[in-house]
Amino acid sequence: MSTNIRKTVIGVGAVLAIAAGVLTSLQIGSKAQAQNDADPGKNVRCATRLSVAFLGTSPTPELLQSTDPQSQVDAMIADAAFQERFARFINSIMNDSPGATTEEDGAYHLSKYIMQNAKPWKELFNGPYNIVATGAANARTVSVQPDPNGLGYFRSQAWLLRYAGNELTGLKLNSAYRLPNNVLGLHLVATTNAPGADVSATGRAAPACKGCHYDGWYALDKTAQVLTRVQRQGNNVTFTPTDGTPKEVLGGLMLKDDKELVNAMVDSEQFVFNACRTVFQYLYGREENACEAAVFDKCVDALKTSGMIQSALSTVAKDPSFCQ
Repeated sequence: MSTNIRKTVIGVGAVLAIAAGVLTSLQIGSKAQAQNDADPGKNVRCATRLSVAFLGTSPTPELLQSTDPQSQVDAMIADAAFQERFARFINSIMNDSPGATTEEDGAYHLSKYIMQNAKPWKELFNGPYNIVATGAANARTVSVQPDPNGLGYFRSQAWLLRYAGNELTGLKLNSAYRLPNNVLGLHLVATTNAPGADVSATGRAAPACKGCHYDGWYALDKTAQVLTRVQRQGNNVTFTPTDGTPKEVLGGLMLKDDKELVNAMVDSEQFVFNACRTVFQYLYGREENACEAAVFDKCVDALKTSGMIQSALSTVAKDPSFCQ
């Protein structure tokens, strides 16, 4: 076959492919137009849902008139109003209640910083930062500062004090739970808090408590062994480092401190799964349904590819199912 003939054959194939693509696009466009004609209020409802979900406000006239409101999702995600709203949401799921002081809400300050500066979502938990508060007690100013010894917001002094706990020997059982809770979405419920209950190591080894404290992959007593310990003298609270010896945690990993613990969790599949579950909780007010497996998988892929929570949010909100 001559070069000219080959070019002609290829050219015909390309023309046929383009024609097929045009027909397919026209069919899809016609179908979408037919759906819009059958339900002229669809775009208005979509605009309203998006604006309320991301910005907490009614849609602008421009968004209401848009023939494709979902094309504005990325602009909404870049809006300061959304970043404030999402940071407050993240803080609410990382803590049982607002902090007594603004610096205790490290998840709020750092998640907002992460979004404002286009940082990977994992840096909320393992990034080189510190949450620093300055000023008088009634006028505190909080800022995120670079710190090579930082670990997201987990090593900020306010967070350490808030979740130090009151275990008799200084084990930070509260912190041992909060770390996998915040990073992986672990949820546990205490079996007993009755007055007089034995909260010593012996009591925690009893059948009613052993499953959470010694047997589960998250085994709180084992996890606490790789964290600093609390030392109290009057109102003075300090934290003593571990002995540096690796210990078995997370169901079989040998880790020596909180940094290795958090990095192991951030590198797990459960971290990405929990981040997308958080996206669904924000956008839908609930966890994902089984019928939403396809879009959930797209969320996971987007987060793995970009590392950005913005991509995960955008993927779910741009899916046709969000505005159905």
